[in-house]
Amino acid sequence: MILTEYPDRDMLALDLSDRLASELGSALRHKERVTFAVPGGTSPGPIFDALTAVRLDWDRVDVVLTDERWVPESAERSNTRLVRERLLQGHAAAATLLPLVADTPTPEEALEGLSEGLLPHLPIDVLVLGMGADMHTASLFPGADRLEAALAADAPALMAMRAPGAPEPRITLTAPVLRGAISIHVVITGAEKRAALERAAGMTPAEAPVATVLDEAVVHWAE
Repeated sequence: MILTEYPDRDMLALDLSDRLASELGSALRHKERVTFAVPGGTSPGPIFDALTAVRLDWDRVDVVLTDERWVPESAERSNTRLVRERLLQGHAAAATLLPLVADTPTPEEALEGLSEGLLPHLPIDVLVLGMGADMHTASLFPGADRLEAALAADAPALMAMRAPGAPEPRITLTAPVLRGAISIHVVITGAEKRAALERAAGMTPAEAPVATVLDEAVVHWAE
């Protein structure tokens, strides 16, 4: 793990967006299409805002969420909605969003179709993850119903997940897909998450799911 500290969250967003743009640009020079995986939640919003102003061959970039809450796209808690409103704007509006949600009552009913759409775009070229204070990442939560299966080396690319404290079912990229990304970044802010990160570094992925990627990740932190 490489830990990069920033004086404030604005500087984190600006510097990380520059680095992500550089990595995407490098990948585009070597491949016809690249895959950019991003988290939901509110924290990545300023990073997305900065990326929308970057000139890239966005029409050759496929964007996929690391996980999604099983809610309609119109819902406030929809990660898909966040990405459309904050990342797929400006120059980045030309990128293609790979769906991670469907109009089915549960994620299990959509897994096969969503997986078929995702698999041709793996491995991920550039991956950005968040981390909760409980040390979850994507929708790999401590105590989740299928966490052990999602951490396994032979896990499918996508799995449905339910966890204590998560108010709706989720769909998530699994540990092998996250670990297989060419470039991995984890973004955290605040003292609570910094302390959680330090604990996670000495724990197993079953205890602290974010630990599954820490060995290969650059962690970006600001107070």
